[in-house]
Amino acid sequence: MQALILEQQDGKTIAAVKAVDDSLLPQGNVTVDIQWSSLNYKDALAITGKGKIIRNFPMVPGIDFAGTVHTSDDARFTPGQQVLLTGWGVGENHWGGLSERARVNGDWLVPLPAGLDGSKAMIIGTAGFTAMLCVMALEDAGVRPEDGEIVVTGASGGVGSTAIALLHKLGYQVAAVSGRESTHSYLRALGANRILGRDEFAETRPLEKQIWAGAVDTVGDKVLAKVLAQMNYGGCVAACGLAGGFALPTTVMPFILRNVRLQGVDSVMTPAARRAEAWKRLVTDLPESFFAQSATEISLSQAPEFADKIISNQIQGRTLVKID
Repeated sequence: MQALILEQQDGKTIAAVKAVDDSLLPQGNVTVDIQWSSLNYKDALAITGKGKIIRNFPMVPGIDFAGTVHTSDDARFTPGQQVLLTGWGVGENHWGGLSERARVNGDWLVPLPAGLDGSKAMIIGTAGFTAMLCVMALEDAGVRPEDGEIVVTGASGGVGSTAIALLHKLGYQVAAVSGRESTHSYLRALGANRILGRDEFAETRPLEKQIWAGAVDTVGDKVLAKVLAQMNYGGCVAACGLAGGFALPTTVMPFILRNVRLQGVDSVMTPAARRAEAWKRLVTDLPESFFAQSATEISLSQAPEFADKIISNQIQGRTLVKID
């Protein structure tokens, strides 16, 4: 089988597509023939070595995939069945989806939902799944379309762009924060009502004028601090990323004076019931136009090149990897 292999030489991460014997696949009770994977921000950090994502080498990256069951010792899955996987440390500490085949724990797999094929599932991928969890977090916090505007940071990335499409379809007014003017027409097509430059979020005070009913933040650091300072009384921020850094230079003021909620969103270890609910929602709540608007399709051999582009903020939307 062919796989993207990450190795470490002199402290640097080297990524190359190589032929690998199936016997080297890690332990697991289900083997999957992979047709589609994707590149997420975490994948880009792993492939470029920019983030300390991988600790054990050699590693096959790819935190998500869609494919067909090849063999199964798990009664829930049968050969030929279509499945998908996101999270569970796959592509980080267990060989992942940027490969023609994977062997995984059946508990990590989700049967492909009706209404999706493998390609659409990976256009959504981990990023879209995370975006859906963020939207569900805002709903759980009682944020409704009539409450006011929702701000989405890192709007042109995979999570941000999917969040905009979902929120727009659900009737919310969406403001998108993007550092690149070239993305503005794309963001409007997804459903953003207005677009703000990232430079507007560079500095903040403990409290600012109340603007947002809710927020989806993929950036962290000063951008998240600014969003928190601008939240309406009783608003909620769903925070799921650190593209701008993991620091949070804020104060307790938004929380104790405006009753603001900062809700963390983790997509890696999401329990099975919540996971199934999110995928079911994605089938119904993502407009069909999203799939055409948001995907760049590449081959496995192009993954290192596109990982560099993701890190340097040159990619908008989702990067779909065709494996076979």
